[in-house]
Amino acid sequence: MEWIDKLNQAMEYLEENLDKPIDYEQLGRIACCSAYHFQRMFAYMAGVTLGEYVRRRRMSLAAVELQNGGKIVDVAGKFGYGSPTAFNRAFQSVHGCPPSAVKSEGTAVRSFPRISFKITIKGAEEMQYRIEKRDAFQIVGTSVEIEKDLERNFEVLPAKWAQASQDGTLQKLLGLMDGQPMGVLGVTATDSEPWRYFIAVASTQPPDGFESYTVPASTWAVFPGSGTHQSIQELERRVFTEWLPTSGYEYGSAPDVEVYLNPDPENAQFEVWVPVVKK
Repeated sequence: MEWIDKLNQAMEYLEENLDKPIDYEQLGRIACCSAYHFQRMFAYMAGVTLGEYVRRRRMSLAAVELQNGGKIVDVAGKFGYGSPTAFNRAFQSVHGCPPSAVKSEGTAVRSFPRISFKITIKGAEEMQYRIEKRDAFQIVGTSVEIEKDLERNFEVLPAKWAQASQDGTLQKLLGLMDGQPMGVLGVTATDSEPWRYFIAVASTQPPDGFESYTVPASTWAVFPGSGTHQSIQELERRVFTEWLPTSGYEYGSAPDVEVYLNPDPENAQFEVWVPVVKK
């Protein structure tokens, strides 16, 4: 399918550039989506973050070069490590031994082959969704800068949610909510620099000490769900691996939106809004 072909073309680009800095924006352009959306799709489909996959592939190739007589300092530089110390740390995290050990015969190392994508039809559970077209709308809330490498944000975003809950921000935001979608929103804005993640509500009111952001007009596929934080991650995984490849849609250019309809973190009611365009 065309969508899978685009992902595999992006992986071909990645493979050809493992000895150079990876241009995440170019990966997104090849796959016809944003760099942010590409990383999200990759992580859910491959079961590993893009950053970790790149690290594993580079260290697989580095082990081969060392076995063939390459010098540690040269191999480290080739794969983008400015110091042997940083290279040693990355190498040990993948192979469980230092680079110097590979020079000895009989040292076991790991090989991580390149990934390619294909469609596998499975008898999965049904998925409820609706297609919703919306004009641009304003959100009001608080935000945090996020990294282009999404792997680095795993601690930042949970900490931001905890802070908003503990310092009264969420209660203040609920008092400003007067628009759709109703609920506390998690919005990732990647249409400007730097990328920012908003905890916010839809509101037509002045920010009143908060930040404001306009979510652009778009069409969304909206998926309802319930459960814990892990439940929303599982729903997102199913959207990317089961629904999107065969839906007749592809990723749009608007932000992803998570809508939390109640405040109970252990039994949340939520919706995942995925921007889409008809193929």
